[in-house]
Amino acid sequence: MFKLNGKRVLLIGLGARGRAACRLLCESGASVVAVDRKDSTTLQGEAKRLAKLGAEVHLGLAKPDAKLLAGVDLGVISVGGIRETDWVRALRKRDVPVIGELELGYQQLRCLNIAVTGTNGKTSTAKLIEQVLIGAQRETRLAGKVSCPVCDAVADSKELDYLMLAVNSFQLELTQFFQPTVAVLMNIEQDHQDHYRGMAEYVKTKARMFTNQQPFDWAIVQSEALAQIRSLGIEIPSKVITFSSSNRRADISLNRGLIVSRVPGWEGPLLDFSECRLQGAHNAEIIMAALAVGRVLKIPLEQSAGVLKNQPPLLHRCETVAEINGIRFVNDSRSTNLAAMEKTLASMPPAPGGRPNIWLLAGGRDKGGAFHDIGPMLSQRVKAVCLMGETREKLRAAWSLFTPCRLVNSLEDAVQQAYEMAEEGDVILLSPASEDSGSVNGYQHRGEMFRQYVERLAGYTVEGKTTGNGSPAPEISNVMSR
Repeated sequence: MFKLNGKRVLLIGLGARGRAACRLLCESGASVVAVDRKDSTTLQGEAKRLAKLGAEVHLGLAKPDAKLLAGVDLGVISVGGIRETDWVRALRKRDVPVIGELELGYQQLRCLNIAVTGTNGKTSTAKLIEQVLIGAQRETRLAGKVSCPVCDAVADSKELDYLMLAVNSFQLELTQFFQPTVAVLMNIEQDHQDHYRGMAEYVKTKARMFTNQQPFDWAIVQSEALAQIRSLGIEIPSKVITFSSSNRRADISLNRGLIVSRVPGWEGPLLDFSECRLQGAHNAEIIMAALAVGRVLKIPLEQSAGVLKNQPPLLHRCETVAEINGIRFVNDSRSTNLAAMEKTLASMPPAPGGRPNIWLLAGGRDKGGAFHDIGPMLSQRVKAVCLMGETREKLRAAWSLFTPCRLVNSLEDAVQQAYEMAEEGDVILLSPASEDSGSVNGYQHRGEMFRQYVERLAGYTVEGKTTGNGSPAPEISNVMSR
């Protein structure tokens, strides 16, 4: 563990997590030099606030500065700064220890932690587990995401029974002593291949969740993800409970609509999944993980099940925004990779006769990936795709053999064009399979913009029907070009 008082610390990256790390370092008595390669008006304002705490802040520095590196005892990297490899190389060349903001916050915590990771579903799972704990009167708080960095949760942690942490692979890369009391791994799917040298490296990074666990700790792991980890010769040192919606040999599985347990001393049906507000195989696994965590924390099954049955979908996750003229608009902006999109498409009910009825809005920042793998599902479920962002040409090349594709200039164009071509019974689905590179708030901003564009359409349609101005609703075109 690192002692911070009186140490000179170089902090790289001043996103939300980086700023939280800077505040914690200053409060802990460290001498902080904070750098970021960007120099925006927003960051300038944040830099002034951090300077008042005693930090020395430098913006617009993409390359290492020897003067700033002199005498540094510790390097702290925020997720936003992890790609600033020149700074990291410079620190390691000087044999300076380097950790991430997750590790920094963890080392200062004064309570037990439950950590959740996975390519998809980690935030939904962490929030669901948080609700189970709150329902059992356990003092808890959710942290780790941009909206609440772990470093901002340190001050209140001594009042908590557990701190819930939703963590990603970039954060896990720079852990050293990080040890969750309960570690949950939801899945491992292809993602971030622009950063990792193949899936093996990505799997190893996810497996770091369990590195420091002890035999008295718990690992709640999707059975398929556990197989991926073990295929690389990695063993988990803690007690393991597996779950899966498709593998009935898992400790917790889905069988004819029932969530069933094979855990010794806890055998039998746990929950009728059809009674839950959350639906779809991916949500079944989220509920399985939450039930397993409740079990290891000795929360009565009836108490956990009562909470889980009534949980609604989170914002931006398969969220129905509106229905206009029989056309349903679904916001799945949180779909930032192909695996998430595939699960969403599979969960959408088809039109009568099984015909395709989805107008898919997709595209964004290119993270690499085998885009063509999803082609067969597109041909079965999707009427056509509106493609946007920097991936749009790649997606068209991969998908045009399976479904009609149209390039659009913006999300607003995509919503408008899809609506003009859709007909009653169709679904207009925002499920981008990419991150949003157009805003600092990522998928949340993209989802809110989608909602706004749909609300405008709804307002226009309602006005046309109710004002009695005699203006007919625009005729909807059914033409789609490849």
